[in-house]
This record gives sequence, structure tokens and C-alpha cells, in this order.
Amino acid sequence: MQDLKVTIVQSKLYWEDIGRNLAMFSEKLAAIHETTDLIILPEMFSTGFSMNSTSLAEEMDGPAMAWMAAESKKKDTVICGSLIIKEEGHFYNRLIWMRPDGSYDQYDKRHLFRMMKEHEHFSGGKERIIVEMNGWRICPMICYDLRFPVWSRNSGDYDCLLYIANWPEPRREAWLSLLAARAHENQAYVIGVNRIGEDGNGVLFSGDSIAFDAKGQTITTIEKGKEGIVTCNMSYSALKDFRKKFPVALDADTFQIIP
Repeated sequence: MQDLKVTIVQSKLYWEDIGRNLAMFSEKLAAIHETTDLIILPEMFSTGFSMNSTSLAEEMDGPAMAWMAAESKKKDTVICGSLIIKEEGHFYNRLIWMRPDGSYDQYDKRHLFRMMKEHEHFSGGKERIIVEMNGWRICPMICYDLRFPVWSRNSGDYDCLLYIANWPEPRREAWLSLLAARAHENQAYVIGVNRIGEDGNGVLFSGDSIAFDAKGQTITTIEKGKEGIVTCNMSYSALKDFRKKFPVALDADTFQIIP
């Protein structure tokens, strides 16, 4: 199995300005010259974490979706990020896994952040997904999902767990410690991609985008509060070897998730 190269983009976001955000990310992606398998953008990268779903939502043929398809084709790589989507009268914080050929997978955020009343403006997802890339199995999730380890529990069905987020600076210690914990308990690579700057509600974000290996060791990070783009390499042979030498999954509890 070949290694996987993943590029994480830590950026400020322009509040509720889809056109400006898409133009900004076009410039950032154009500056990525190295070959990579996956580019990860923050949660709600086209709007910021806004509850103004009725005016900001787009349908699945909207401008941000078209932008993701065009940029994925141009860069010849998968691009991942979430958008505010309207579908059949409901609004979703929807993660899009866009491929260069225009096909995509989608994941609707399961755990809605009630402290910002997200549950009053969006509908929650009921299913998690596993996407495959070059033989790797990847489980993508969104922000608040990080606090619910049962939802992200590895039952032998993935190799990498990733979270895209708008995670506020006052809770950065939780962000970093929970990401590391998910790596330890699931024996998987874990990647967290967060934004920086201040949103329209005056909430500050420190970024702290980071990737851990299956031992919970940091393999790459972006400086707190700084914009940055970094690419990390994930070794499948190292993951397989660690799981073989330390097979904690053999003693894992069995359970059933009831959405």
C-alpha cells in the first residue's frame, strides 16, 4: 500500500462572503505546487460558521460546489471541506469529498453545536461515511463530532480519521487533547483542520491545525493564529506494523450505534 500525502489549509475566513472566500482559496490552492492526494479546508469554508442558513445555503449545484469540482479537477486531487447546503427543505452542514472527475461523497454533521443554536438552524446527519483513497480508508467528520468518541470509534473500518472545524480559541486545549485521544484509542492517523481569525460574532479562532500518527505523536502542525499550508506524509506500512505489534483492537468492546 502506498503512502498518502495530505495537505491541510489553515486560513482566516471572510464572514458570510462566499465569493470572496472562494477567490481567496483559489489563490491559496494555486500556491500548492507539490503533488498531494488530498487538500483539506476548514468547516464552512465559504461562509464561516454562520447560523444564517436560509440566506447562505446553496443547493448541490451551487457556486461553492461548482468551485470545488473545478479546483479538484485543476489540481488533480481530492478536495474536502463543508458547506451550508439546502436539500428538500432542510439545511445541512455538509462535508463534501470532491474528486477530480466530479464525483463526490458527502457527510452531514451529526452533532450540532447547541451552544450556538446550530440544532435550531440545521438538520443533523444520521450516517457516518468511510471513503477510500489509494487503498486507504478515511472517516471524515466535522468539529463538534470530536467530542463524541462513540460516533468516531474505529471498528476496523478506517485508517485515518479527520475533522474539519471552526473550533474557538478558548477551547483549544480540548481540541488538541481530544484529537490526540482519538488517535490513541482508534489506532489511526488523525487530522484536524481549523480556521483562524475572528468571525462575525466576535469569536476568535486559533487554528492549531495538526496531524497525529496512530501512536498519538504529532507529525505536522501549523503555528497557532497563523495562516499556513502544510503537506504531511502518512505511512501505511508504519500503521500496519504498529497495529500488528500492539493489537488493542482485539480487546475492544462491541456496541451498536442507534442514531
